[in-house]
Parts: sequence; C-alpha cells; structure tokens
Amino acid sequence: MEPTQNSEPKNNNRVWLFVALFLVLLGINGFLFYLNQQKGKQNEQLTATVKEKDSKLEQQIKEYETLKADFERQSQEVQGMGLANDSLEARIASINADLLKLRSFRKGSFSIAEQRRFKERAANFENQLRKKDEEIAQLKADNEALYTETTTLKERQNKLTDTISTVVRSNQELSDKVAVASRLQADNIRVGIINGRNKEKDDDDNEFKAKRVEKVKVTFNLARNDVAPKETKQIMMRLIEPDGSALYNLSTGGGTFMV
Repeated sequence: MEPTQNSEPKNNNRVWLFVALFLVLLGINGFLFYLNQQKGKQNEQLTATVKEKDSKLEQQIKEYETLKADFERQSQEVQGMGLANDSLEARIASINADLLKLRSFRKGSFSIAEQRRFKERAANFENQLRKKDEEIAQLKADNEALYTETTTLKERQNKLTDTISTVVRSNQELSDKVAVASRLQADNIRVGIINGRNKEKDDDDNEFKAKRVEKVKVTFNLARNDVAPKETKQIMMRLIEPDGSALYNLSTGGGTFMV
C-alpha cells in the first residue's frame, strides 16, 4: 500500500505544475496581446497624424497656389493700365519659392513650426493682396473719371474747333466780300491826244487817229466807296501796241509818278 500513497502526491505536483505553466503562458499571451493592442493604437494615431499633416500640407499648397493666381491677376491688371508692377513680380517670385519649399515637404516631415511659419506668411500675403485690390480699384475709378473728363474736354474742343473754323470761314467770306466791295470803280474815263504843238485833241470816236502823238492824256473819276480803306492808292494803266506789246519809255516820261 505504501507505493500507492507516494504516487498520488507526485501526480498532484505535476497537475499544479501544468496549471502554473498554463497560467504563465496565459499571462504572457495576455501581455503580448496588450502590447499588440497598444502598438496598433500607436500606429493608428501615427497614421492619423501623418494624414492630418499631409492634409494641412496640401491645403497650404492650394492656398499658396491661389495667392499666386491672384497676384498674377493683379499684375496683368496693373500692366493693362500701363503702370509698373515690379512689387507684384517680387511677391510672385516669393510665393513661387514658398511653393517649392512646401512641395518638398511631401517627401519629408511638415513640422508644426513650419506649418505655423507658412500660415503666417500666407496671412501676410493675403493682407498685401487685399490692399493691392483696393489700390487697383481706386486706380480704375480714377482712370474712369479721367477718361470721362478727357472725353468731355475732347468734345468741347471739337465744338470749339468747329466754331473757330466757322468763324474763320465767315471772316474769310466777309474779307472776300469787303475786298470786292472796296475796289475802286473808275468812271468817266476819257482819253485825249496831245500833239507836237502841245494841243489836246479828244478822241470821242475811240479811233485814236493822229498824225503825230506826243502824249496821251487819260482822265477819269473814282467813284465814292465808303468801304475802301483810306490809304494811298495804286492805279495802273497800259498802252498796248497793235502787236500786243506794252508801250513803255522811261525817257519820255513813262513809268510811275505820284499824284
């Protein structure tokens, strides 16, 4: 009977050993399961953080691309008004440099400090953009007012030019009429012939026949003309020979004389 009594404690010890091993293995598995759970949560948080950073990065890139498009629009508007746009070109160049830097973060980390810095720069660009839009709007209003004023002045100038042209034309017509009206009319024209004995003979028949003509005497009256200016008058007379040439001899008294 004694051998039977010794085997029972040994069996009990083995059972408790298996139980202890099972409990240890169960604890180890539970601990490993807990670690896996924690690691999964950390991975999820890390993934969420990366997605959030990527989302903020893409959002910041889009914001800078919109700023660039707005500044380019302003540059075209200013250039269309014939003004210099050096400051706008400088801002566009700065935004392009920031875009290159932001896009480089796609391959690296976009830290919170960088996010804050680029957000502040974007806000500064937004402020500059708004002020420039107000300035451009004022310039457009001034240009519109100036255009309206210039158009009005041109219309007045054209009317004044037309009026001046009308006055000049009227003055010219009046001057022509006065010139015609101021012509002196010679009336009672008589031609006499003076012979060698200094005797005058009238040529009432207008045949102008004489054996010897020493001089020709012409008399006439100038009709009254109140339009003609009061000044020295110049009267011209020509003697035409049968062949059509003018008879002119200074030695015999021809030429000009004062009367």
